[in-house]
Amino acid sequence: MTTTETIRLLLQLSGFTQTKLAEELGVTFVAFNRWLNGKALPRPGARARINALYQQYCGESAVPEEISSAKKGFLERARKSHSNVIKKILAAPDIRDEFLLALTYNSNRIEGSRLTKGDTAAILFHNSVLPNRTLVEQLEAKNHQTALEYLFKHAIKHTPLNEGFILKLHGILVNSIREDAGVYRNHGVRIVGAYVPTANALKVPQRMKELIRDLHSRSHDPIAQAAKIHAQFEQIHPFSDGNGRVGRLLLHAMFLRANYPPAVIRQERKRFYLHALNRAQLHGDFGELENVLYDAVLEGYRVLERR
Repeated sequence: MTTTETIRLLLQLSGFTQTKLAEELGVTFVAFNRWLNGKALPRPGARARINALYQQYCGESAVPEEISSAKKGFLERARKSHSNVIKKILAAPDIRDEFLLALTYNSNRIEGSRLTKGDTAAILFHNSVLPNRTLVEQLEAKNHQTALEYLFKHAIKHTPLNEGFILKLHGILVNSIREDAGVYRNHGVRIVGAYVPTANALKVPQRMKELIRDLHSRSHDPIAQAAKIHAQFEQIHPFSDGNGRVGRLLLHAMFLRANYPPAVIRQERKRFYLHALNRAQLHGDFGELENVLYDAVLEGYRVLERR
């Protein structure tokens, strides 16, 4: 990410004016404006302040680390040390429940749910009805749990990932919430807060067939393939609602197919995750999104190994 891109994202995340952000960084408006327009580069001290402020608002470094060979090596060793990840998840109720909780809580929070982790646990495991939360939020939690349980059973049987599977996930996810559960949209939509063009509704079925084809293409790098499929799915935006959650469910299915654990994208990383996704869709640069997914899979291993 260039300095100009970082500063523009900082303006968006912080809500500061250019004058206020220049003040926060301890530079004149003229110097800041030159950075913003790509006419000059900040000195090391200023770059450090930019990075520190970016971390404050985004929770990540402004210059994402390279996907190191050590990180790749660790994932490969971890995959080999767990001969059958989905079997281990289903054989250990505590691990299964921790995945159900972590994936449901974080995915729904990314989409704006107000449920705390404690709220989510009460709904999932005790069938509690919370008077201070909306019915839709509570249904979303239970439906996400049911969708994950369906996904886990699907994975243990090694059933192919196809359109029917994706439509079924959506049908479960928005059951009793939307009338178009399990059906592709027939109208235009836009991704709120992004400038990413979505697929024409008439072309959604064909675009999804192309996605399934790409999903089944051979790949020696499951993380890189998952990043591309995820960006492609979210840009198609095949449903009226629930695309983010279905897209992340599809990620879990892809990783389980590759004998990785589900990817726990923590809600604290929402801004960085969405920025990385947007960058992949608009610029074809998948590096940041791959980093997000590497870290999410590592988080999945922590759950799998009870750490």
